[in-house]
Amino acid sequence: ETLQDLEQSLTRLGTDIGCEVDFRQTNSEDQLIDWLHEALASKTPVVLNPAAFTHYSYALRDACAALTSAGVQLIEVHISNPHAREEFRQNSVISAVATGQIAGFGFDSYSLALRRLVGS
Repeated sequence: ETLQDLEQSLTRLGTDIGCEVDFRQTNSEDQLIDWLHEALASKTPVVLNPAAFTHYSYALRDACAALTSAGVQLIEVHISNPHAREEFRQNSVISAVATGQIAGFGFDSYSLALRRLVGS
């Protein structure tokens, strides 16, 4: 499966469950933070895979905390189960401020999160 496959799948699911999906990907920490601030300003719920930033990015954590403390849902997702991986990958600085976390279900982690945000 590719990133394009994931985007197409989530876009279809969004149409099926009545929501618009704005799919974004970056390897840039500052870009992720900017997008979270944008979501805060527009009160848009977020499905976020913080990838390696999961374990150490306190700047990303602060942006996520701003979102959820304003009542905007943020679900942290992971394709694999971080708790079944190396010890250093088992810590998430994001999960304590996220609305919830879904991990270990491959690309289905994203669809589960999207369904939860929409309530279907």
